[in-house]
Amino acid sequence: MGMSKYDRRRWIRVAGAGTAALVAPGIFKWLQPVVADKKHFITLSFDDGFKKSSLLTAEIFEKHKLSACINVVATGHEKDFKIPDEWQVTEKGDFVLWNELKARGHEIMPHGYKHANKTTMPLQEAKDLVTRCLDYFSKQLDGFKSGEAIFNMPYNASTPELETWLSDQVMAFRTGGPGINLVPHKGQKKLTCSAFGPGSTEKHLEKEIDALLKQPSGWLIYNTHGLNGEGWGPMSADFLDRLLARLTAIDSLAILPAGTALLTAKE
Repeated sequence: MGMSKYDRRRWIRVAGAGTAALVAPGIFKWLQPVVADKKHFITLSFDDGFKKSSLLTAEIFEKHKLSACINVVATGHEKDFKIPDEWQVTEKGDFVLWNELKARGHEIMPHGYKHANKTTMPLQEAKDLVTRCLDYFSKQLDGFKSGEAIFNMPYNASTPELETWLSDQVMAFRTGGPGINLVPHKGQKKLTCSAFGPGSTEKHLEKEIDALLKQPSGWLIYNTHGLNGEGWGPMSADFLDRLLARLTAIDSLAILPAGTALLTAKE
């Protein structure tokens, strides 16, 4: 795999901080004082693990010295993977790519074992699929720990029973609901997100961001997918580039992956 047009440095920058830091075990301690004075947080949560879009998303986030939040289907790259819907017909990345992107400072989190809607099956079957997904990640993704993972529900669909069980399996989980959450804090298990599709998500995302910034504080988690027409509810690469350029200029705002946001939360 060739070099990106952007330097493959392993850093994260919090929007408005104006400082870069190497991704290392001490990164979260370094980030804590930086995000302490932030009132607004945004997580753009890119699902499904499309190879082409994920590479481009990572490059754009790197251009702005940010870490992307990419959630992938464990078996999406395998030859016998059964495509669950019409929005996932394009090529998925594999764990060679996911390990590379993680090493570059991006967050790679689980989005199911086979992208199944867990509200349509018995509870035990849903639990088994989650367990298989977490086991797969433990074997394939460098440094993966379930206790520091965000499990991103396929179709943003969950049940109260599954959520109760899942709360003991991972650090937190993401499902459907209001896009604006309380600011990141310790013990925050259930994360809800908004989304729009199947057409362009750009206008809807702008409205959600405007709504966040009008509030005294909050954490917008927005579920998107691919770029340039790939996946359900895509946005263009140019839009993402311009959006991040505008958002990083807002002093009160931090743009963080979901896991990083929780791991850097002080209280």
